[in-house]
Amino acid sequence: MAAKQKILIVDDDNNIAELVSLYLVKECFETRICNDGESAINTFDTFEPNLVLLDLMLPGIDGYQVCREIRTKSQVPIIMLSAKGEVFDKVLGLEMGADDYMEKPFDSKELVARVKAVLRRYKPQVQEVQESDDKVVRYPDLEINMTNYSVTYMGERVDMPPKELELLYFLAASPNHVFTREQLLDQIWGYEYIGDTRTVDVHIKRLREKLSDHEKWRLATIWGIGYKFEVQQ
Repeated sequence: MAAKQKILIVDDDNNIAELVSLYLVKECFETRICNDGESAINTFDTFEPNLVLLDLMLPGIDGYQVCREIRTKSQVPIIMLSAKGEVFDKVLGLEMGADDYMEKPFDSKELVARVKAVLRRYKPQVQEVQESDDKVVRYPDLEINMTNYSVTYMGERVDMPPKELELLYFLAASPNHVFTREQLLDQIWGYEYIGDTRTVDVHIKRLREKLSDHEKWRLATIWGIGYKFEVQQ
């Protein structure tokens, strides 16, 4: 029998944490609950979860700091949970390395669906290196390497959270092909549209801030449809 996948639930509201745990256990996940940031960081090392559900408003060490600490040692998927619905909060969370962001109150069934979707997409980086060929896309002054999860722009390494890099690689690997937001959600986040397509917009915005338009290529918006990696013929 395959080992159960483990979910670390971090929320200072124990009622919410217990409810989420109940739904996940029913789906055959193993769960562990932490109610503050410090215990979450310690439990992460001992529990070794496959995914972290992380509330932002925690006593002591907040969710942003917990996410930053986890990202220094692991690329395990993180889904942030917060009552804050402002774009700034989402951008900050995603920029720090979160794989998804859900606003409270959320539907428990949707949360479980997102957990499963993120886990389907996630492969440990070591496994990716072992199984993949040389997954590199190159354009003038730009190299996107999925083997070692790196982006080089104008000769310098650009730091990117995994989902930003995966989105950039996916678009750049199909130059001048237009993708809808729903298609990008499905390809990068692993689920058909069950949430907010602004997730894609936020990631595109962050990519544009890091990669200015080049004379040979750019991330182009196709109004009313989606995005493409536009390359000059």
